[in-house]
Amino acid sequence: MTDGAKIADVGDVPESGSYLFTAEDAFTNETELILVRCEEEPGIAAWPNTCTHQEQAFDRGDGAAMRDGKIICPRHGSLFDACDGGCDNGPAAGTELSDVEVAVEDGAVFLSDDNYTFLHAGGTGGDEPGSTSHISF
Repeated sequence: MTDGAKIADVGDVPESGSYLFTAEDAFTNETELILVRCEEEPGIAAWPNTCTHQEQAFDRGDGAAMRDGKIICPRHGSLFDACDGGCDNGPAAGTELSDVEVAVEDGAVFLSDDNYTFLHAGGTGGDEPGSTSHISF
């Protein structure tokens, strides 16, 4: 059995989009994280819900925009690989999203990262950064 709290069932993570949840980091800050589908094992990856370029939420409550296995930053259009978190275009080029460890077992996704404690599904309900982009998907 996997150590860590169950976040969601694998079926709750959309094929294109994200599953938003809130965890507490090592400094007791509530942090939004997302689950996305990934072609590499275990089939699901977890990332902070914030672009590395500017404080911009990928998922503002209706799922992150994705295209061809990449998470799209709604502010400037930088693309982050859903499996490794790397970005090779736009203002965030050369950066990587911070790893968040998850495990998939028996159709469920578990938060196995010692740096986070699962709190609840959904966002923090606080002042998430809004998009100022005119990019449409």
